[in-house]
Amino acid sequence: MNLAVVLVSPKTPGNVGAAARAMLNMGASDLRVVAPRCDILDSQAVAMAVHAADLLRSAQIYGTLREALADRDLSVGTTARLRADLPAPRHPAQVRPLVRAAQAPALVFGPEETGLINSDLEQCQVSIRIPTGEYASLNLAQAVLLVCYEFMQAQDEVPEWTRKTASREEMEAMYGHLHETMHLIGYTDAVRARHTLRLWRAMLDRALMSSAESRLFRGLLRQVQWKVQDAATRGTVTTRQGKEVESEEQTAES
Repeated sequence: MNLAVVLVSPKTPGNVGAAARAMLNMGASDLRVVAPRCDILDSQAVAMAVHAADLLRSAQIYGTLREALADRDLSVGTTARLRADLPAPRHPAQVRPLVRAAQAPALVFGPEETGLINSDLEQCQVSIRIPTGEYASLNLAQAVLLVCYEFMQAQDEVPEWTRKTASREEMEAMYGHLHETMHLIGYTDAVRARHTLRLWRAMLDRALMSSAESRLFRGLLRQVQWKVQDAATRGTVTTRQGKEVESEEQTAES
């Protein structure tokens, strides 16, 4: 997208540098600065730009907003305030289709202390307000980052997150393994087993396990079974099923 970011009369070089970095994060590269009140190539600006230093150095300087917008076919102003004699600002998502349909859109941000004045907003076809909490004042770079994200990275329809889950055969095998282990350690008995396993099924099915995760869970069950069987070889273990397991040493002594 041929998107220009226009900063009107910025005061602090660090803010300009940070705004350049925010642009680079979101894939914008056309920075325009109108009547800056600071040296936008000051060491502080370059330091805040980090890897966007080249973007900062290529920024164009203009005397007026009109000059900065001359080759743009859509200009979007930003404001945190309602203006009595201007249309109310819109949510950025509502304006996204307009920006994406434009050939050469521009986003316009005002000075740090005051934001855009009415005469600036009059030169913008539409204005937006970034939805915030009660305290609506954003740092310049924060505002640039959020609006550039909305117009360049956010999608109208978020792609569905897909994940390959274990097959039902894998899950049924795991539940059979779980059922055996619950009986072995006395976690349940024949009367309660079906209801107990149903609760476990409901919980584990919600997890949408992958094949690897079902194997991981069965690995735990195998370790539990081995531990019980190992203990059984060392002494007598009575399970909830009423089975007694004697060690070889005890059998030999008897």
